[in-house]
Amino acid sequence: MTLRIALYEPDIPQNTGTVLRLCACLGVEAHLIEPAGFPASDRAFRRAGMDYLDAVALTRHDSWRAFETWRRREGYRLVLFTTAATASYLDYRFEPDDILLFGRESAGVPEAVHAAADARLLIPMRPGLRSLNVAIAAAMAAGEALRQIGEVPQ
Repeated sequence: MTLRIALYEPDIPQNTGTVLRLCACLGVEAHLIEPAGFPASDRAFRRAGMDYLDAVALTRHDSWRAFETWRRREGYRLVLFTTAATASYLDYRFEPDDILLFGRESAGVPEAVHAAADARLLIPMRPGLRSLNVAIAAAMAAGEALRQIGEVPQ
């Protein structure tokens, strides 16, 4: 499978662990854009009970700049999930080489990241509620993208 999930400077280790487990179970590549707001070593993940780490295709990027250089060189589309978007992820046509990007739990992503995205999508919610947990949002997005591109694990 070629679909990718990227986490931009994640704040909460439990959410990151949950997303890595999601990636392992669905066969989706995981990308961590550092710095993270917690120790993001293999040892730290294992200590947190992330026993799925060996099953994850995980790539770490030292910075947004390093990630963006890699992404552009490879020619991958960047699909940012953000509460600031107006287009629903349910109306978007995903492609196999997409990178689904999720921002920091505390702050989202900076304007430069918004500007770099090929698409900005939201997950529709009831009015008056702020946002979903990042791991839940990643699961919903990955499920829809995999369904569309026909790469649902069997």
